Amino acid sequence: MEAGMSKAMATGTETASARPTPKRPPPPSRARRAPPRLVLDGRLGDAAVVVGPALLAAALCLVGITSRSLGFDESATAAIASQHGAALRHAIAHDGGNMAGYYVFVHALMSLFGRGLLVLRLPSAIAIAAAVAVTGMLGLRMFDRRTALAAALLTAVTVSLVFWGQSARSYALLVAFVSASFLAFIALVDRGADAPAPGGVWKAWLAYVLFTTLAMYMSLMAAPVVVAQLATLHWWRRRRGRAVAAAVIVIGALSIPLVLLATARGSGQLSWVSSPAFVDLEQVLQAITGAGLQPNIHATATTFVLLWATVAGLLAIAAAIVIAWRRPSQRHGVFGPSLLLSWLVVPLFLAWVESRVAQPLFLPRNLIYGVPAAALLLAWGLTRRRVAPAIGLVCGVGLLALRALQVAPSYGVSPEDWRGATAFVLQHARPGDCVLFYPSDGRMAFQYYLSSHTSSRPLPVLAPRPVLPAAPWSQIGIYIEDYAVPSPAMTARLASSCPRMWFISTHQGRRGGSPAARANYYRYIGLRTALRAGYLEHHVRLFGYASAVRVELLGR
Repeated sequence: MEAGMSKAMATGTETASARPTPKRPPPPSRARRAPPRLVLDGRLGDAAVVVGPALLAAALCLVGITSRSLGFDESATAAIASQHGAALRHAIAHDGGNMAGYYVFVHALMSLFGRGLLVLRLPSAIAIAAAVAVTGMLGLRMFDRRTALAAALLTAVTVSLVFWGQSARSYALLVAFVSASFLAFIALVDRGADAPAPGGVWKAWLAYVLFTTLAMYMSLMAAPVVVAQLATLHWWRRRRGRAVAAAVIVIGALSIPLVLLATARGSGQLSWVSSPAFVDLEQVLQAITGAGLQPNIHATATTFVLLWATVAGLLAIAAAIVIAWRRPSQRHGVFGPSLLLSWLVVPLFLAWVESRVAQPLFLPRNLIYGVPAAALLLAWGLTRRRVAPAIGLVCGVGLLALRALQVAPSYGVSPEDWRGATAFVLQHARPGDCVLFYPSDGRMAFQYYLSSHTSSRPLPVLAPRPVLPAAPWSQIGIYIEDYAVPSPAMTARLASSCPRMWFISTHQGRRGGSPAARANYYRYIGLRTALRAGYLEHHVRLFGYASAVRVELLGR
């Protein structure tokens, strides 16, 4: 394979129509100057490598896509995207500009097709399929067809991607745009300086700016991707340095609105995130390696095996890349893997450092875009010439089987069962009942299913009167990180004005979390104690498990 990569690298500065393929390899001195490159030729085999795994990913995401209940964060998407005009701008600003582009996109979809769960989640499923297709294209561009197929399949069968591919959040689109950004980056810097295709450099430059900017507007956590790309620029042709620098300047200029919104909002929306510990690192590695997605998805009997077997494999591959860089005769064969290693490691390192010294943000969903990089590295390691084909095949099939064992139990599982909680309250509500949410964010998810329940039945639905937040049900409000509690005087009046109180809470804070999370938790304990003091009876029921929805009925 290394000989083939040398040949592909040597022909990377020529187009197929401009020069014939040389009959013998070029001198080693020339081979070491350019990274390996394999141009897509549009043959049926290449198309199958790209399209086949993408269709598999689409199928895995579409199966039961509406079976899982709308989640806490997904309800924020539905509420924000439901706003119009100035209200939409204010809602995006209230969320700190994060996912700004995603909210605008979903707003357009909802204006055309409504607020159904399929409408909200379908873009994520399509995005995961696109990310898998781009992973295959990256494998073809940097390596060969066998490596590309293995990488695309490993990416498709990843439980974290399937989960976010069935969620109304921007993380699936983030993965797709980051992958496309790397593909465009390679096309920009790995193009022959002596005979570029007409307009090819500008097309690659525009694609790089477009996809990287779109990734930024899906999540501010895309910023470390640019650092990972720039960290490898000196390995490529230096004549592209100016083009990349210009592209980064344009991307920065286009991202100024996000910076202003994030600065104005501050870190309030992340105040609940604690400084990372070993369990946080383990959860991030699970998401990237396809070994699990705790606490959203229950661990299986093979989660531990798959996680540490994959981590061991990635460490061995990283060691092989470092050893190759120490040998000048082998450096030309690891330019592509070095870029992938930077894609995987640099964002992890930057997020960890930022979380330790400033604002904690080391979360699996924020770093999920490392999945394609890990899959490509694993595929490259398993298909190297030094690995016996039989061993590589057995290990690859084993990894796919273990990943499939993580995907299968994830279907239909609702970490936050707002659908069940809302149906339960509506089924048992009586005239005069009141409902109070802590935090107020929970109202958005409850109201989503309340609206769906009302629109699907001809008879009016009896819903408790909201007292916190007190806005009428006809008004869709935006409540993000809103841990409001009633005043002591209001709490004392509730028992007399509300014969029965539905107290619905989730994400109440954590006793051992960050300072803000601890404050939210003790505020919740104080509110629960004060409410119970005014009522003689109370009954509790939980819906979900990871972030269970706690429904408590208080009565006289």
